[in-house]
Parts: sequence; C-alpha cells; structure tokens
Amino acid sequence: MNNDQRLLALSEFLTAHRARLQPQSVGLPAGGRRRTPGLRREEVAQVAGVSTTWYTWLEQGRDIRMSAQVLDRIAYALQLNEEERKHLFTLAFEQPAPAPAEERPTELSPALNRILGELRYCPTIISDRKCGIVGWNKAAAAVFMDFALVPPEERNLIWLLFTRKELRALAVNWEDFVRGFLAIFRYYYGKYVGDAWYGEFTERLSQLNGEFRKLWDINDVSSAPEVFIEFRHAKAGKMLFDLTSLQVQERADLRCSVYTPSAGSDTEAKMKRLISRLEDG
Repeated sequence: MNNDQRLLALSEFLTAHRARLQPQSVGLPAGGRRRTPGLRREEVAQVAGVSTTWYTWLEQGRDIRMSAQVLDRIAYALQLNEEERKHLFTLAFEQPAPAPAEERPTELSPALNRILGELRYCPTIISDRKCGIVGWNKAAAAVFMDFALVPPEERNLIWLLFTRKELRALAVNWEDFVRGFLAIFRYYYGKYVGDAWYGEFTERLSQLNGEFRKLWDINDVSSAPEVFIEFRHAKAGKMLFDLTSLQVQERADLRCSVYTPSAGSDTEAKMKRLISRLEDG
C-alpha cells in the first residue's frame, strides 16, 4: 500500500466510525435534523479538543503532522476500542510489520496437524495473514467443502465467502459470520499496511461483489472475534456452533478457527454422522 492508499484507508476509517456515533453518546446535544447519520466533523473536533479545520484535513486524508497525544484524543472522541485504536495509529503513523520478501507455501508443523486431527467433531480451519486457507480437518470438509478441490489461488476465506453460493446458503446469520472474518482481515490489512497485495485484493473483490464493498466499508477491526453461528447444512439440517478464533503463538500470522458444537444442541451427534458418511466414502 503506497502513501496515497494509506491516507485513503485512514480517511475511510475515520469517516465510517464518525458515522456510527450520535451526539448524545459523546455528551453533546442532539441538535436539529441531520442530512447524514452520525457526528459532524466539528463535533468530533470539539470532543477531541482540536480545530475543525485540522480534523477535516485529517479525515480528508491529507498528509499532515500529528502527535500520538492528539491521535489518542481522536480515538477517544470516536469511542474506538483498543484494537481499533491500534489500527488508527498504524494507518496514521505508517508503522507496518515488514512483509516477507518472498512468500513460500505454509507448511503446518506436526503439532498443528495433530491438533486438526484431534478436533474430530469440531470443524477447524487454519489460515494465514491473508486469510488464505492452509489447513483444515475432515470436519471442516464435511460442513463447508473439500478445500482440496478449490484452486489454490481461490483458497482464501474472504474470497470464498463472497464468491461461493453454497457458503452463503450455509450460514443463517451470514452477515455476522462474514463480518467477523472481515474484522480479522482488516486487522491484518492495518498490520501489513505496506503490503500492496491487500489493496489489490480488496479492489478486485469489490469489483466482483458489491456486498463485500458495503461490509468492508464498515471498518470493523478485531484480532479474534467470537461469533455464534447457525448453519443450515444440506445433509445435516440445523447446526449450531460457537466460533473461536485463536492466534497460533508458534507462528504469529497463523490463525486457528474452531467451530465448537454448541452445548445443549444435537450438533455434535450430527457431526458424528457426517464424519462417518465421509469416511465410509
């Protein structure tokens, strides 16, 4: 991502979060009718204790000087959580983690492969910093698809969620489902702000799918969202899972997404039947 792209990403992030807030939520009077949702720029500036002109320039993506203290006040005014605040600082100060000069296919360690096998009835997917799918177990193949049959260049969680109709049909609360993964993807997008791949990928998917663009522009950020998921599986029917996203400490850029059958549901029994059918061929 070049400097213009970084400043555009900063502008979009600030605009999206300003639109989420109402004057009452930051201690300001509601005022009259508003042409657009959310706070006005001058209201953010007032709460942050900066000039309206300076904040306007910041939100417009101008290349201006700022201090950490002032940026902290902007984060406070916009009521950003800690991960959103870190994302703001990354975009504003351009402090990306260095991207590897040459990326090689990820090989999972024996320990990770064993974990995948042990989570027999919990669909589990391991992904890299680009949300590329680098590992999965039989349970994941039974619930989602056999990722081995997906061309390697398309074997990406974000890409598949917005291009495969069978995945769209699978999740009942699909928007919550994909927003969790987009929040993770946005986290990486900020962390590796110097890697042009992210901008190219989001632009390509935006042109292909307008819904991706709409949800991407919400600007959610999270390194590990937890989501309750209801699936309507073609063979098993209603299935309830709790999705937990875990960062693999051995390899900081690998993520393990585990779908645990919800307590009190019959999902685990259905998983056992699905796995049995899969193994019987």
